[in-house]
Amino acid sequence: MLKALRVKNFVLIDSLEIEFPAGLVIITGETGAGKSILLGAVALLTGGKADASSVGPASDTCVVEGEFDCRADAALEATFADLDLPWNGGDITIRRVVSTSGRSRCFICDEPVSKDDLAAISSRIIDIHSQHQTLKLSDPAFRLSVLDAFAGTTALREDCAGIWKKLGQERKTLADLNEKIGRLSMEKDFNELMFKQLDDARLRDGELAELETEQKLLANAEEIKLSLVKAESLMEGDGQEVPSIGASLKEVSKTLSKISSFVPLAGELAERVESSKAELDDILSEISSLEESTDVSQERLEAVESRMSQLYSLLSKHSVHTEKELIEKRDSLSETLYNSEELEQTKATVERIIKDLEEKHRATSVKLHKERSDAAGKFAETITQSLHSLSLEGASFGVELETVAPGASGTDSVNFMFSATGDRPVEVSKGASGGEMSRIMLSVKDLMARYTAMPTMIFDEIDTGISGSVADAMGSMICRMGEDMQIFAITHLPQVAAKGNSHLLVTKEITDGRAVSKIKQLGTEDRVQEIARMLSGSRITPEAMANAESLLQNNPGRK
Repeated sequence: MLKALRVKNFVLIDSLEIEFPAGLVIITGETGAGKSILLGAVALLTGGKADASSVGPASDTCVVEGEFDCRADAALEATFADLDLPWNGGDITIRRVVSTSGRSRCFICDEPVSKDDLAAISSRIIDIHSQHQTLKLSDPAFRLSVLDAFAGTTALREDCAGIWKKLGQERKTLADLNEKIGRLSMEKDFNELMFKQLDDARLRDGELAELETEQKLLANAEEIKLSLVKAESLMEGDGQEVPSIGASLKEVSKTLSKISSFVPLAGELAERVESSKAELDDILSEISSLEESTDVSQERLEAVESRMSQLYSLLSKHSVHTEKELIEKRDSLSETLYNSEELEQTKATVERIIKDLEEKHRATSVKLHKERSDAAGKFAETITQSLHSLSLEGASFGVELETVAPGASGTDSVNFMFSATGDRPVEVSKGASGGEMSRIMLSVKDLMARYTAMPTMIFDEIDTGISGSVADAMGSMICRMGEDMQIFAITHLPQVAAKGNSHLLVTKEITDGRAVSKIKQLGTEDRVQEIARMLSGSRITPEAMANAESLLQNNPGRK
């Protein structure tokens, strides 16, 4: 139940802090006093739409906070655990903060939550029936949820919805797989050709650089060989007239050594000449070796250039720059070809899962249909009896199940049928007047209160279009509902206002040149005065006061 409400800077409400009792709480006030504003503040706690117009002039934000007692709701406690929210023994605080930018923040027990999570939790705590909610009687989802609540099939329907959700996910997975497989199938031949070309090329990272170096040598082999031969000849001499460089240096070394005993420096120079001779001998050896290894081979040159051409062609075809990138492309194509086979296997698995889920959904839908069908007659009889108690003695109410395409709720659609005279019932939105719709909706809400364990329900002028004895009967029904749950009834009817345990009055006052809405708890005398006003208007007559006293004395819930 809603224990307390705190509002700051919300539209015409500057500041409000009020506690609420259990049972039936009546809220009245003149038209325009701010009853709808108060209801709008509570609606924010249920995830209702928030915009900049909600913020009053006192600051840049408005704050609405509600304290709820939910200790008896084990299912709600499990939901809190799923969302990792503190349970606090069932004492729950919900807060909504709205800024002038229109953005809002939601908190449950001081923990920030999304608007969707707020709505999911608050929908189990409080139900708001607005003036136009009778339109929900035309909503197939609402009709189905009411019947399921009565039939006790809500959990089964949630199972069905879970199966349907999984089925939708698997069907999407299958569609994605089919798209991928189709695309890969169209590209398969091309991918296989590309992979074969790259695989046959026997790629090796760094090969192209080696080939380019070798190609330069082979293309200039003759010139290189001639140069090496000439260098070798110059160093070796002709053996007769022109001695080799080594022989000349050897002679120089001997000559210097002869005078080394006279000139010590000459000995050092002789050693240096010997060292130079050894280095030149080594150079000559390498020149000879290089000349012998230089291969003037046109066939090898052609082979190297052919391989280079092949690699250049592959680089260009695949728009890459290195053999490493070609190798990565080859491996990618290999994986793609493998994935195509793997996707086919995955597709077969998903198809089996879909078949199983379709069978589960079919079986769950059949069970739902049977239980709904079994409950439909009793549901219709209960609503009909309730309508008879609301001065629709000749009315009849029926429930028709219609088979529709499979969905989250099974394969049933529910129609509510109504006739004010009991003759040929038609769809309720076509056969009921405004006042009759209000009574039908109250009867449905009465049933929901008994079967959904909703702790708090708010009626916003559900008695619109009602008067006289019908209003008194509606008030009695609302009062009876207040015995099992907390009921807020915003009303203009004195017959309803006289019911219940507590009476709140909403007023509008002018403060500092602006209208401000306020709310206060009425005592016995003030309550008589307010009901008398509702009976006679702005001029309260003695007869109206007496009538108000009489109405209150006949109120079984009066404290």
